[in-house]
Amino acid sequence: KKKTVSFSTMPNDRKINSTAACISFMLEGCELKKVRSNSRMYSRFFVLDADMRSVRWEPSKKDSEKAKIEIKSVKEVRVGKKTPVLRSNGLSDQFPDECAFSIIYGDNYESLDLVANSADVVSAWVMGLRYLVSYGKHTPEAPGTGHPSLRTSWISSVFDLADLEKSGRIPVSRAVQLIKALNPGMKTSTIELKFKELQKASERLGAEVACDLFVEVYCELCTRPEIFFLLVQFSSNKEYLGLKDLLMFLEVEQGMEGVTEEKCLEIVGKYEPSKEGREKGYLAIDGFTRYLLSADCSIFDPQHRKVCQDMAQPLSHYYISSAHSACLLEDNFWGRSDISGYISALGLGCRSIELVLWDGPEGEPVVYTSPSAASCVPFRAVVGLIDQHAFTASAYPLILCLVVRCSAPQQRLAAQCLRKTLGEKLYLEPPNPTASYLPSPEQLKGRILIKGKKLPPSCEDSEGEVSDEEEGWELARRLGQEEREVPEGGGPRRVRLSRELSELVSLCQAVPFQDFESSRRGQRYWEMCSFSEVEAGHFANECPAELVSYNKRFLSRVYPSPMRIDASNMNPQDFWKCGCQMVAMNYQTPGLMMDLNVGWFRQNGACGYVLRPAIMREEVSYFSANAKDSLPGVPAQLLHLKVISGQNLPKPKGSGAKGEVVEPYVCAEIHGIPADCAEHRTKTALQSGDNPIFDESLEFQINLPELAVLRFVVLDDDYIGDEFIAQYTIPFECLQPGYRHVPLQSLAGEPLPHATLFVHVAITDRRGGGGKGHRRGLAGRRGRRVREYTSTKATGIKAIDEVFRTATQPLREATDLRENVQNALVSFKELCGLTPAANMKQCILTVATWLLHSDSAPSVTLNLAEQYPPMEAQGPIPDLLRKVLTAYETMIQTSRTLIESADAVYGKLTQAQQAGMDLHKELHRIEAKEGLRGHKLQKALESFAWNITVLKGQADLLKHAKAEALDNLWQIHNAGQSCGIGRNGSASPESSHPRTPLEPIPE
Repeated sequence: KKKTVSFSTMPNDRKINSTAACISFMLEGCELKKVRSNSRMYSRFFVLDADMRSVRWEPSKKDSEKAKIEIKSVKEVRVGKKTPVLRSNGLSDQFPDECAFSIIYGDNYESLDLVANSADVVSAWVMGLRYLVSYGKHTPEAPGTGHPSLRTSWISSVFDLADLEKSGRIPVSRAVQLIKALNPGMKTSTIELKFKELQKASERLGAEVACDLFVEVYCELCTRPEIFFLLVQFSSNKEYLGLKDLLMFLEVEQGMEGVTEEKCLEIVGKYEPSKEGREKGYLAIDGFTRYLLSADCSIFDPQHRKVCQDMAQPLSHYYISSAHSACLLEDNFWGRSDISGYISALGLGCRSIELVLWDGPEGEPVVYTSPSAASCVPFRAVVGLIDQHAFTASAYPLILCLVVRCSAPQQRLAAQCLRKTLGEKLYLEPPNPTASYLPSPEQLKGRILIKGKKLPPSCEDSEGEVSDEEEGWELARRLGQEEREVPEGGGPRRVRLSRELSELVSLCQAVPFQDFESSRRGQRYWEMCSFSEVEAGHFANECPAELVSYNKRFLSRVYPSPMRIDASNMNPQDFWKCGCQMVAMNYQTPGLMMDLNVGWFRQNGACGYVLRPAIMREEVSYFSANAKDSLPGVPAQLLHLKVISGQNLPKPKGSGAKGEVVEPYVCAEIHGIPADCAEHRTKTALQSGDNPIFDESLEFQINLPELAVLRFVVLDDDYIGDEFIAQYTIPFECLQPGYRHVPLQSLAGEPLPHATLFVHVAITDRRGGGGKGHRRGLAGRRGRRVREYTSTKATGIKAIDEVFRTATQPLREATDLRENVQNALVSFKELCGLTPAANMKQCILTVATWLLHSDSAPSVTLNLAEQYPPMEAQGPIPDLLRKVLTAYETMIQTSRTLIESADAVYGKLTQAQQAGMDLHKELHRIEAKEGLRGHKLQKALESFAWNITVLKGQADLLKHAKAEALDNLWQIHNAGQSCGIGRNGSASPESSHPRTPLEPIPE
């Protein structure tokens, strides 16, 4: 991988941790590049006047009175490429988004577009300017009564409590412990060094420190500039968040719904350390940092911490967390059998455990998979353990996969042991022959299912022969215990099976796999096949559609190749994408594959069952696991990920060469269907200590969100080889939008105390970064392409094609309705200086801010008496504002057309889909009548499934688009009332519309 580094013009020892520091930096001035409308850039020296009333630059052809901007004329300060000049083609690739900012000023809303050498410099200017713009509207006593004294008085009170002797001084060692207690992840050596440094600078060396030095050390060490910058962005005027500011931050940036001032007061009460702040409802920098680091602000959506999926679908519709050699603590070949491995796997929510039964030396079956006979575990002990721990982490069914390698007498003992120990938990009811699918996890709660071979109904003896399974014999070859005879003429080998063990098998009867056609015609729903990793990999690559279709009705289990003698793991995504429910993992082997498995099964309360994507469950649906682009009817999404900083990163294990220095970078990886797999990395943070700043934006397109997993990996950049520091893996569907901390974990998946990444997450069209939307119509993509329409495919059967042809026009109308709104939304957001991920409330509040920041503000109001509120201007308005009003009008009109037309178009799409499904029942008769065979038949079936999927998907998308449009209207009314530009403020006709997810079309 190409290695890159970042150079910062901000001196290393200079930390911008207060607005005073920002303003001080601006008063000294620095070089910035001024961008002109012709895309040319000129270096100029920018400085804040001593009276703090204007910003000047030189050299300039203008006279000194014109080469300046008065602070009072500034309407807005934008970070990133948020103006037409900075977005223009000639410039977009010359500098990163983080290094650009714009000052919108004057009655004509002109923009001064600037580029800095680093994001730090941008932060200092933006933070300082925003503070001065806000401060200009408030009384000059603000700094004296504001946050600095609030914070200082709190830190001083902490000092006073520690000053037991009341001498005004405390020992340095106590001061160090005090700061460490307030910031648990901070190294003692870092704090001690800072005390020495400041004591030396103020010539006050000694074993004790006074209060003022303690406050200074605390503020320097414990102020995170990136969080302080965020606080200033949302703060009305002073260096803390009031209740209204906090409410705005939670709604607009964090995507929270239904937030009240009472909720905000609760947050302040919980996280603000100062008594005065809690009483007045102020959240200052320390409380804000604590809140952002807390579980209440986790990147993992709390809804997914408990079972949140429909558990009433057939068992074959779920991925099931499965273990291969769970009893092993090391590797397959040299590992030692140990009971604690089972406890660990069951504790992680594992719902399928493999038990290989061997003849024990004392006439009792044993479980062991290592070459040492001394390391075997009695089967009885394992069953007792399973009985004890089966349902501690999950109440849903546990499947015991029995691979029988013991004699018939010992099989009888094993069966008796299972019946006696597990009792009522054992599921022994025979399958219902009239049903078509397996029961659901909900129906099987608290039950243990046995997966294994079953004697044929024709066998009436106490034991009989059954075909053998390949699994488990590789080890026997190494042990020298292989006694199987190969039947003459080849064919499957046979083993003896006792009736007692056979009778324990009900819903998971193991049968050999022949081919997909035989399974389609003859396999019964309670029969299941096991595939070796190689065999399953072949099907996944050569015939993925057939494997997906097979897994709709039948359970399939994939076990690791016997060549993996080191107990390494296969990539479970390779088989999940084809719908394979049980991918058996070596739980004892940490690394990327196990991270994916553990991360994936977190999403449904870690209960060991995850509902598969609808496109894989529906009886008629088109899904190609190896698709290289977006799927029909599934909305692709864009993940905008900003990696801001790291906190308390540990040194890589065993690395002593570089002393204390860690030079980390972050890799963000998407794992999913092949079209989604991608990896981006940040620059390396050089000499950054434990808390590096990355400040880098990454972007991913996700075509099948339901199967995507995001993995963060932190690595130490080293010439010899980049060393692993930490990781965190999270399903895409569990991501929360906004500013979040990522709780980092070790290679073995254990939490690393206080080690985090600070990131910003936005998912285009998802709340707090938009709704469940799709990728088209994003910034810079409008008007540069011919609109793509999803259409149906010909099956070659006239009667069927005529039915689907009726949907051609409604499909075009649905796409036009959605994309017209999408494009109008993006235009409006861009003119407001916002990203496509912004929501409607942010847009209205931004426009309101411009108007409120001007003494001669043009009169623009939102008429909230109307369902589709127009934005009306009284008198002349500047050009930029006129463009904003025009874009708003277009957005309102396209939304209105969508809302009023959606139901009729939706009806036509569902009608065509229903007519297609009615024909599906007759499909085999029609095929025979038309004489379709072989390749032609396959293509006809594929096209039919494609058409049904497209119709259902496009109807769903239209339904969601209407819900989004109604939600946008609700946000307009809400924002108009709260920010003061709304008039006739009656409640919106839609303001109380239900915010629950819409029901998709039934499967």
